[in-house]
Amino acid sequence: MSRLTTLETELFRTLNSLIEPAVRAGYGFPGIASTGLIVLETQGRRTGIPYRTPIPATLIGDYLLIATILGERSQWIKNARMAPDVRYWLCGRVRGARALVFTPDDSPPDIQGLPPLARCIASIVDATASGLGVAFAILRPALSLERDA
Repeated sequence: MSRLTTLETELFRTLNSLIEPAVRAGYGFPGIASTGLIVLETQGRRTGIPYRTPIPATLIGDYLLIATILGERSQWIKNARMAPDVRYWLCGRVRGARALVFTPDDSPPDIQGLPPLARCIASIVDATASGLGVAFAILRPALSLERDA
């Protein structure tokens, strides 16, 4: 691992540890605006340990659009690709979802089951993000995954 990658990892780890408790408690996602912060919980692809990451999200009906400029270097992208059943905290409440992960180097997931607006946004963002090296996911609600924090 290069020195720059190590510094980047430590920076995000420190920021996440400061922000995550407040976002889980319900701060950071305004009620009127459709964009704010959530805490995304993924399972470690090698360890199975749950990892929580504060991340910007945009509501599209009952679905969420989340992205990272780190592209495929992002740990949550790697984890969600391997184990797409995730949890997230929105407005202080934990919810279950299935992550549809879009990365520049992989074929996009099947979006036919998404509502028309989410499908349209996924297509537009995928075309734009791929050219920029950005990775993103759409979180599809999964009621069967909901459980208490």
